[in-house]
Amino acid sequence: MANNTQLDNTDWRNATGPIDYTMTNDVMFRMVLQSNEKVLRGLISSMMHIPKKDIDTVEVLNPIILGASLDDKTHVLDINIKLNDSSLINLEMQVLNEGNWENRSLSYLCRAFDNIQKGMDYNSTSEVTHIGFLDFDLFPDDDEFYSKYMLLNVKTHRIYNDKFRLNVLSLRRVNNATDEDKKWHINEWTRLFKAKTWEDLKMIAKNNEVYSEMADSMYIQNTDARIREICEARREAKVHEEYVKQKFNEQHAMLQEKDGIIQEKDAIIQEKDALIEELQVKLASLEQS
Repeated sequence: MANNTQLDNTDWRNATGPIDYTMTNDVMFRMVLQSNEKVLRGLISSMMHIPKKDIDTVEVLNPIILGASLDDKTHVLDINIKLNDSSLINLEMQVLNEGNWENRSLSYLCRAFDNIQKGMDYNSTSEVTHIGFLDFDLFPDDDEFYSKYMLLNVKTHRIYNDKFRLNVLSLRRVNNATDEDKKWHINEWTRLFKAKTWEDLKMIAKNNEVYSEMADSMYIQNTDARIREICEARREAKVHEEYVKQKFNEQHAMLQEKDGIIQEKDAIIQEKDALIEELQVKLASLEQS
């Protein structure tokens, strides 16, 4: 288990060295946001472009309890949130590209959108937004930092329904943040999430109340033995998944190479057979003459 961090018994302001479990660890991401409402409100305000004064209530609909609903084998750690008792927001941190994010995020979004109860009017369906925080390039040919998707007409761009939204934050493309992204401090949140040392975190968080709250929560979670155990299990699981994926790709490449060699040999054999057949035809012609 990682233990390089020099943790002071006071708070994060006195900690030095690498942060063992940063916000890109989905367990840490989950525990910090569900345990600190001020941080959750601040993040929602930035990501949804809603002034903090307009956020009345935020409720985590699927809180996890250590030893009950969370264990070392838990794989889905998305956070379902009800905002102002009306709209629904789903947050998920994902660092490993499993090649299925488009379908996976749509699945989450559709499940959240299907929130109407029997007998209710369809117009009462809540507005839903799925926000993915990705530490990989979803679309390599698209360098956008914060992308927003909706259902619309591909010819006229008329929006079909504005209650169904899918947003993607590319943690690797913070340098491409637009003026609007910076206005809502999304670039700062990204640097907080990506901070790898307590020194880096201090530089960003020290003069901001909400960011300091996040650092406080991260420090508390990083000093909790049970949280550390689960965070480490998640990190090891991710490393194992990446190893398995790499081995699969290597074996697939080897099989393709072998298939290519076999196909090349088959082509040579077919060429030789054709040549033999041609010679046999010429020989038969000479014997007849």
